[in-house]
Parts: sequence; C-alpha cells; structure tokens
Amino acid sequence: MDERTEDRRDDAVVDAAALAAELAEEHPADIAELLDEQEPKAASALLASLPREQQVEILDGPDVDLTSDLIEALPVEEAVRLITEMSADRAADLFRWMDEPGRSHLFAHLPQETQAELNKLLAWPEHSAGGLMTTEFVTVPATWTVGETLRHIREIERTRETIYAIYVLDPATQKLLKAVTLRRLITGEPEAPILSVAPRHDPITADPLMDREDVARLISKYDLLAVPVVDPNEHVLGIVTVDDMIDAIIEEGTEDAQKFGGMEALDEPYMDIGFFHMLKKRGGWLSILFLGEMLTANAMQHFEDELERAIVLTLFIPLIMSSGGNSGSQATSLIIRALALGEIKVKDWWRVALRELPSGLALGGILALLGVTRITVWQLAGFYDYGEHWVLVALTVGAALVAIVTFGSLIGSMLPFVLRRLGFDPASASAPFVATFVDVTGLVIYFSVAMVILKGTLL
Repeated sequence: MDERTEDRRDDAVVDAAALAAELAEEHPADIAELLDEQEPKAASALLASLPREQQVEILDGPDVDLTSDLIEALPVEEAVRLITEMSADRAADLFRWMDEPGRSHLFAHLPQETQAELNKLLAWPEHSAGGLMTTEFVTVPATWTVGETLRHIREIERTRETIYAIYVLDPATQKLLKAVTLRRLITGEPEAPILSVAPRHDPITADPLMDREDVARLISKYDLLAVPVVDPNEHVLGIVTVDDMIDAIIEEGTEDAQKFGGMEALDEPYMDIGFFHMLKKRGGWLSILFLGEMLTANAMQHFEDELERAIVLTLFIPLIMSSGGNSGSQATSLIIRALALGEIKVKDWWRVALRELPSGLALGGILALLGVTRITVWQLAGFYDYGEHWVLVALTVGAALVAIVTFGSLIGSMLPFVLRRLGFDPASASAPFVATFVDVTGLVIYFSVAMVILKGTLL
C-alpha cells in the first residue's frame, strides 16, 4: 500500500470517528437514515466507529436498507460479533438478503449455537409467522411467583427482544399455559403465584405457517403486543412482535400496490433498483397487457362492416371502453381490500355477485343518462350532427353503457375470488389487467347492442 493510499484511509477513519462522536446522542433511526445515504464502505467505517450497543440498536431496526452490504463490508470477526448480538429474527432476515458466496462464508464463522438458532428461523417461509418470529422471548414455569418472575426479567432483559409479554409454561411438558402482560405482572403481589395474575382465557397463538396477513389480523383483533408461535404440541417456537408486524404490513401493502399498478413487486427501494432489473419487473406485465389490448383490434376488425356503415359509432368507443374498465377496476379494488382485511371470504363470492349486479345496473344507468343527455344536447344545440337516427344512436350508447358497466363490475369483483381459489395473490388482478379484459369484451357488447338497436336503419 503506497503512502498516499494509507493517508486517505487514515483520513477516512478520522472523519468517521469525528462524525460518530457527533452522532452519539442521535436516535438510531436517524443514524440509520444517514448510513443509507453513504456508500457501503463509508457506512461500514462510520458504523464501526459507533459504540457497540448503538451499532446493534441500528442494525436491529427496520430502517437500514443496506444492512447486508454494511455487514459484508466489515471484517469477518466484527461482522460475526454484531450478528451474534443482533436479535435473532433480524439476523435471519440479514442472511435471507445476502448473496452467495458471502452468505455461506459468513455463516460458517458464526458460533454453532447461533447457527442452530438461525437455521430454525430460516427453515420457515419468509412471509409466514415462523419466518417473522424471534426466539428471544421470556418464559417461566407455572410454579413461579410474581416476585420470582420479575427478578428473572431483570436478569435477562438485555438478551430479549421484548419483555412486555411473559409466557407461562407447564414445568413438566413445557406446553404453553398462559400469556401474562408485564402490566398485569407488576400489579400483582410478589408472593402471589404467576398464574394468579394471568387472564382466564387461553393465550392467542399462531401456527408457524400462518401467513403474515393473518398474523396481523390476530394482533389487531386482540390488541396484542406479541403473539406466540406454537407447534402442534403447543410448545412455543417464538413470538411475532407488533413492531415486526408493522414492518411486514408496510412491505405487504407496498407489494400489493405495485402489483395493482400492473407490474411485479419490487424487492428493493425504487432508487436502488437497477435499470435493467426495473425493465424486467415492468416490461413483462406491460407486454402481456399490450398483447391483451391487441385483441381490441381483432374485435374492431370483426365489426369492420358495421363501422363502415355507421361511422358515428366510433365516436363513442373511448367512452364505452373507459367506462367498463373504470367500473371493473373499482370493483376489483374494493374486493381485494375486503379480502385482505378478512371482511369477506372466498365462499362469499355469490353474495358479492348479488351485490354488484344491482350496483352495476345502477351505476350503468347513471352513466347512460349522462351519455344520452350529452348526445341530445349536442344534437339539439347544433354542436354536432349525429344524423337522422341520432335518437337510436343515443339509445345504443345508453344501453351499451348499462350492459358494459354491469359486466365490468361483475368481472372486476369475481376475478380476485378466482385468483384466491387458484392459490394466487388477488392483488395480481391489477386495475390495468381488469381494464384490458373489459375493454375487449366491452367492444363486443357495444357492437352487439348496436346491431340489435340500429338494425334496419344505420346497420
């Protein structure tokens, strides 16, 4: 290493140390935001200059987007030390994000105990309760008193992610008996049995394969700070905390919003994703939608003769297509959200259909009235001449709007049920997809209605 290179490295270390001293009193989330603005090597140097406890607090938070890059840029010994001190669920996420061969190389240097703990967490699907849980929680035997439990919490507090819920186990079978909140615990008499301050009801639990959306509903419904994840024998495998659940809900909402926009979900922040990776995420769905829209050309070719005889019908094609697509997109949005919140189940499809049918007819009727009024005003005011059969043209547009909006509402509301039944994410029924489908069928409906009403006149 030449002298100038060594000087630059020394200057970087000094700068990092000086900046670390300034950040000593800052909140870990604010420091995490600053780290994300740095290059990985510079961010690692800054992280290494911070106090050890502060380093772990930063990496344990959800705010560092470059966690895996930060860890990989550190010396192996330093990286191993940080990983062993991080919360187990956050460390598991770290290894999910890391690429090979760095992942295997770093994992091999971890203590056997840490490896075993992480392997348990990594064995579960990422978006399941098992994939979200942490193994750092408080358990006590049912034979303990309140005072013994409080002393135990004081001794192990620093090694647990949360102490706000204490899980009481059967001392013989290790089965979960009760869940006691810290609030109930500190109000009990020290000599009283731990079970005396436990609620009467059985603890609310989650299966390790439960989807994160269902876990979120449990936490929300029962107002929990954490939910224990248990195996079939009622042994506690871990807990999912409310802060981890909030992060998961935000991620899930982001994925659904991106899918609903007609693209694959991004697995990186928008500004960090590469140009070609972005093309891959967006180009596939866009191409599929384009091919779908090409079917509208086929539909128009099929009715080419009718278009030549009644060219006035082409004036309303954009109106017809957009109305059907908009009604379908509205219905899809409502049903996807209702499914996500658990307000409706797949078995409720027929109830939704019975609800959307009159809604579609009413909405179509409103648009039809507006459309007929517009044609009538323009004709009578002399703004445009729709021909001698303008009344029949107005009737055609009105009837087509009622039929297409009703059809769009039904299709838009039923498609999420179909996807859920087939095992797909209902959010894949994106607004562009529904609009494309309804565009094609809308043209067929429009010209079919026209052939019936205008037969013997324009057609």
